[in-house]
Formats: sequence, structure tokens, C-alpha cells
Amino acid sequence: MTGIDGSCDPRFAAVREALAALLGKDDVGASAAVYLDGEPVVDIWGGYADADRSAGWDRDTITGVNSTTKNMTALCALILADRGELDLSAPVAAYWPEFAAAGKESVLVRHVLSHTAGLPDLTGPTAPEELYDWESVTAGLAAQAPVWEPGTAAGYHALTFGFLVGEIVRRITGRSLGEFFADEVAEPLGADFHIGLSADHDHRVAPLIPPPSLTDEYAASAPPGPDGAPRENTGVAIRVKDANSVAWRRAQIPAVNGFGNARSVALVQSVLANGGSVGGVRLLSPEGCEPAWQEVFRGNDRVLRTPMSWTVGFGKFGNTFGWGGWGGSLVASDPGSRMTVAYVMNQMIDRDRQDDNRGMEIVMAAYSGLN
Repeated sequence: MTGIDGSCDPRFAAVREALAALLGKDDVGASAAVYLDGEPVVDIWGGYADADRSAGWDRDTITGVNSTTKNMTALCALILADRGELDLSAPVAAYWPEFAAAGKESVLVRHVLSHTAGLPDLTGPTAPEELYDWESVTAGLAAQAPVWEPGTAAGYHALTFGFLVGEIVRRITGRSLGEFFADEVAEPLGADFHIGLSADHDHRVAPLIPPPSLTDEYAASAPPGPDGAPRENTGVAIRVKDANSVAWRRAQIPAVNGFGNARSVALVQSVLANGGSVGGVRLLSPEGCEPAWQEVFRGNDRVLRTPMSWTVGFGKFGNTFGWGGWGGSLVASDPGSRMTVAYVMNQMIDRDRQDDNRGMEIVMAAYSGLN
């Protein structure tokens, strides 16, 4: 088996074994972490930070986690709601008046967070570089009409989620989503997660590696439905080469361009599974955590084309909530068990060509430790 570094409570030896098996098979470099009752019980990593396998994946290696970033963005909204600065049941236009245009006066904050706002696609931008202009993208969203009656249907808001939630946060706090996250979440917790990555971290970044037999022209798509049908286009094709670019790191695209590792992802999200605090730092009340696992919508997702349960900011899967990212990263939290599990890697898998159960293998191994 591949060598694994880090610490692992003996109860969770199956997580170490699972990560070693993945690194011996599909993975190049990866990390896994488990928090239980707000304490780290697994913090492990191994493999290589580059496709040439010339640089090791170290304790502080970070990589792009793509849509796993949405978990962080949602947490920021829940923190503001818990503080009484954001009403989840209020119209978005109460905070962002221009948003009321084109029949969106009835779109509520909870609609945006549960992918039911009717704005799954960006109709303006066609190139990744256009996503870096925050004011242009959000002005375009404010002018768009919803494609269904808000709250009546769901469709995964792959890119729009971050701009919508981020602009609400900016209107309330005067800070970008990345700045708010850094000030109010990452710094208090000591979490090595970044939405908008500064140059002094570049040397630690493990570039994403395209799926086997594909190049860095490989572009993002949501998983197909059970019938194999492709999802609707978001209007902007994000390629691996875009997600690995310096411009992408510097930008703030809070649905998809966070950088971290399993330790930082699990640390941040364990706040919600542990009643609002971790490591002696309280970010929100126990009651403020509850929207994360309270179902807002259940039914067929028009974009993912599969049955989904959406909460205020997260996907709900049985007793767990969380979300994963393009290529394979994943975080899952179980408030009943007060456990959070995260998996972050650099080797991407194309789920159109190959099943990708890596993250779930880590999650199931963590549950075996509970038992």
C-alpha cells in the first residue's frame, strides 16, 4: 500500500487504509480528514502534488476543490442569518434592490441557497475570463428573468450560486464573499481555505490533473442523470487549464474556486455538524446550524436530471448534508453523529467515463470507525 502521512485515531484505521488503496489505484495525491465532536480524529495525506510525481503531497499542500467551495459560501450566509443580519425568508431584493428586475421580486434568499431561484445559468458570459468581473456578472444576473417560478422547481446553480450568495453578502457587509470568509471563518478557526488565493500561496498548490486519457482542455459538466442525458449548458465551459490558471486563483468565483485540503474543508464544515463551534471557537448558534440539514426542496433537479434533496445551501443525502466538486472532492457532515468527513485530491475522474466513488469510500470508512 502507498505510504500515508499524518495522524489517525486507531478507531478510524479504515480511513487510512481506504486512502492508501485509492493512492495505489486511481489517485496521484490526496488528503482525507474526519472531525468528530469538533475534534480532528483523522488528518492524513499522501502521494504526489504533480502529474510527473516529482513533488510529494505535503501536510500543507492545497488544491482547487471546485464546487466543494459551495459549502463554504453557504456557511457564510448561515452565519449572517444567525446574527440577524440576513433573513432567509426575505426577498433577495430587500438587500439587492436591482435584483427585483425581470420578475424576480418574489425570489427569496432561501430560493437562491436551495437552487430553486430559477437562475441556473449565466446568460451573459461565454468565456472564463468574463467571470472575473464581479460587477458585470452580478449586474447581468440582476437583469435576468427566472426560467421557472421561484421556489416551484430546482435546478443546480453551478456558477450562479456563488455570485448570487456572494452579492447578498457584499450588500450586507460591504465585503466580498472571499473577504468575509477569510475574516469571519478561516481566520478565527485557523483554517487553510481560500476563496481568492494570494500569490504567496502559489508554491503550495497542487494543480488539478485531468482524467486519464484526457487533456487540460477537459471541461466541467454536471453529472448526467440516471438516463445518461447530459445536463444543460451553463454558458461558460470551465476547462482544467482554466481552473489551474493564476487568473482563476486570484479571482473570486465563490461557487467553484476555493482552495484547500481535506483538513481545512473538514475543519470549517465541522462547525455545522458540531452545534456551531469547533476548537473553542463559536461561529453560530446551534439553532443557526439547523437550516443546513432542513430540507427545502425534494424532487427532480432540472439541471442534474436526477432526484435531489436541497437544504439551505447544501445537498441532503439521508442523515448527511454537504456537497462535492468537479473531479472528485467531497465533504459530508452528519449532525446526529457530530461527524464531518472530507476528501480532497488532484487527480480528476470523468464520471461520464468512469464511476467515481472515492469520496464515498472515505465517508463509509469513517462510519465504520463510529461503529
